Amino acid sequence: AGYCELSGPQTRAANTADYSNITPGDYGFKVLTSSNPQELTKKLSAEIANGRLAMMALMGMLFQDGLTGSAWGDWALYTGSPLR
Repeated sequence: AGYCELSGPQTRAANTADYSNITPGDYGFKVLTSSNPQELTKKLSAEIANGRLAMMALMGMLFQDGLTGSAWGDWALYTGSPLR
């Protein structure tokens, strides 16, 4: 897909020379910034906790999908549920 995009018409969006002096991921602003080191630590810890929570939620969906065949909670397909 990348070859097709770069070998096609040289528009501004497909011209890589426009982006040669930009660091990847540098959008000109930072989301987690603070002049107070304690507040920065608190923000970073909250971000890590939210990421871990999201990973656990995904693991729960995959586990449920393995049990029932549906990740969206169709418990009628699982007759041996301990929740019944």
